[in-house]
Amino acid sequence: MNIEYKLNPTITPKEFIEVLKNSTLGERRPIDDIATIKGMIENSNLIVTALIDNKLIGIARAVTDFNYCCYLSDLAVDTKYQKKGIGKQLISKIQEQLNDKCKIILLSAPDAKEYYPKIGFTQHHSAWTLARDGKLI
Repeated sequence: MNIEYKLNPTITPKEFIEVLKNSTLGERRPIDDIATIKGMIENSNLIVTALIDNKLIGIARAVTDFNYCCYLSDLAVDTKYQKKGIGKQLISKIQEQLNDKCKIILLSAPDAKEYYPKIGFTQHHSAWTLARDGKLI
């Protein structure tokens, strides 16, 4: 299996949606909202893809300042190719772009919460979210 990894490639919303669906991450992403998917791609400042025969089979998508924090907003690998080290390699390629003091931060999909400690992540006890339509009180 010859996997090609690319840094900040051009990908289409259709390709992104397909890998999200094939990884099960599509269940938690707005795959029916093309404008949002397009914005997710265009406004990420660090993307690494995994391809086999020019077919997108994995993606790591991040927003970062490259020095202090890197939010890994998507890590998706087609279920047919999972458990082969592709996700770990995608994260490693992201990490290679960061300053030595920069931390990767993520919110795990429910089915992946056992994966991250196995590859070296430490769980943080206080993560908080506020939806765009959430009210500050």
